[in-house]
Amino acid sequence: MTALVGVLIAAAALALGLVIGMQLGRRREDVVPEPEAPPPAPPMADLLQRVFDSADEGLVVLDRTGDVVLHNPRAELLGVVRDGRPDSRAAAACHRVLQTDTPAAVDLSPLDQRGRQPAAVLAHVRPLGDGYTMVEAGDTSDAVRLEATRRDFVANVSHELKTPVGAVGLLAEAVLDAADDPTEVRRFSTKILNEATRLGNLVTELIALSRLTGAERLPELCEVDVDEVVREALARARLSAEGAGIEINVDVPTGLTVEGDLTLLVTALSNLVENAIAYSPREASVSVSRRKLGSWVEIAVTDRGIGIAPEHQKRVFERFFRVDPARSRATGGTGLGLAIVKHVLANHGGEVRLWSSPGTGSTFTMRLPAAVELSAVKDDALPVAARRPADLPDRVG
Repeated sequence: MTALVGVLIAAAALALGLVIGMQLGRRREDVVPEPEAPPPAPPMADLLQRVFDSADEGLVVLDRTGDVVLHNPRAELLGVVRDGRPDSRAAAACHRVLQTDTPAAVDLSPLDQRGRQPAAVLAHVRPLGDGYTMVEAGDTSDAVRLEATRRDFVANVSHELKTPVGAVGLLAEAVLDAADDPTEVRRFSTKILNEATRLGNLVTELIALSRLTGAERLPELCEVDVDEVVREALARARLSAEGAGIEINVDVPTGLTVEGDLTLLVTALSNLVENAIAYSPREASVSVSRRKLGSWVEIAVTDRGIGIAPEHQKRVFERFFRVDPARSRATGGTGLGLAIVKHVLANHGGEVRLWSSPGTGSTFTMRLPAAVELSAVKDDALPVAARRPADLPDRVG
C-alpha cells in the first residue's frame, strides 16, 4: 500500500512538472519577437550606378549617337569623359565597334602630360546591343613604366657585359701573339684578370639586385649590432682605402642595434664606403659615424671628394647611372652599388639620404628603424659618440 502511494505521488509530480513546463514554453513563445521584414530592394538603376561607381576601371556607356548615357567618376579621372563628353578616340572606337559588332582595344593615353594624369590609359570597347557600347578603361602607367625599365635594364646590362667580355677576347689574342715575350704575356694576363674580376663583380651585384627586388625571398630579419656592421664593412673596404691612400675615420662603438640582416647591411655600408673612396682625391679622408635619432638609427658616410651636382643627386641611386663614367670605370665600378644600397634599406623599412655640395663632398646616410628594445631610449641618454658629429650637416637629403 505504501509503495502504491509513493508511485501515485511520483506520477502526480511528473504530471505537474509537465504542465508547468508547457506553460513556461508558451510564455517564452509569447515573448519571441516577430522577425522584421527585409528592407525593400533598391531600384535596379540605383544598383547599376553603385556598381559603376565602385569599379576600379573607368566605365562609360555610349548610345548610337556617341552621347554618354552612364559613366563613373573613375572615367573622368582617366580622361575618358570630360565635361560630359567622351574622348574623341573612344567615340570613334565605339562607332567602329557598332559597325563591326566586334570588341576592340583603343589607346586613350593623354596626349599632353599635365597635372597628375596617368601616363598610359588602355580601353576595351564592347557592343551591348540596341546601339549601345561600353568603354572599359584602365590605368596601365605602372605596366608601361615597368616595361620601359626592363628594356633599359636589359640594354644597360648588355652594354656593361659587352665591355669586359670584348676586352677579355682582345687581350687573349694579344697574349697569343706575344707568347714568346714573357713580359708582355704577364702584362696582358694581368689585364685579363682585372677584366674577369670586373665581370665577376658585375654578375655578383646583378644577382644581389635581383634578390633584393623580389626574385627571391629575403632572409628573416633579426637583431643586428650596428657596431658589427661598421666593423665588417670597413674590413671589406680596407684594401681599397690603402690602395687609394684614403684615411677612414670612424667614431667609437655605440652599442646600437637594429632589426635586419647582417650580410645585407654590411653589403650596403661597404658599397657606400667604396663609393666614397672612389670619388675622393688621393690622401683625402672618409668619415663613418653612427647615432640614434628618435626611433631611427643612422649610419653616415662622409667624403671630401668632388661632390654631386644637384641635377644628378636624384639619379645616383638608379642602376648603372654614373656621375663620372670615366672615373667609375677606372676604379672598376659597376654602377649598381648605390642601387643595391637603396633596395637594401627599402627592404629593411628604412631609406638612404644624400647631402652633397660640388667641390665640398657628400654624405650618404643609412636610416634604419631601431630595434624594439631601444625605441624608448632618449637620444640624450646615448653616449656622446652616438650623436651627430658637429662637422656633419644637421639634415641629410
